[in-house]
Amino acid sequence: MKKSCETWIKVTVNCEICKQNIFKAISKLTGIDQAQVNAEKGTLAVIGDVDPTLIVKQVRKTGKVAVIESVGPPKKKPPEPKKPTDPLPLCCHSCRVVVFSFDSYDGGRCNIL
Repeated sequence: MKKSCETWIKVTVNCEICKQNIFKAISKLTGIDQAQVNAEKGTLAVIGDVDPTLIVKQVRKTGKVAVIESVGPPKKKPPEPKKPTDPLPLCCHSCRVVVFSFDSYDGGRCNIL
């Protein structure tokens, strides 16, 4: 039986959609006990019995660049008081899908995603 470990991954989080996509991607992995995204620091902290390379692979499927910062035993920290943080924007340019459609005079159609 593997021990639970704490994995820190460097990833850029620009908006709430980016954050939700990361959580949705890593939720497909088994063995995760706790996950937390810190948008200000650009980090993803995952505690559980899961391979760090699988976490990075899932995060990269969202289109984000993910790099393992550290892996080690979970640290027992006293709960720190939550300070108010600036909320993330609802959407950013990197996760927004833009669709262009063009109808030509000869009846042809061109779509660009």
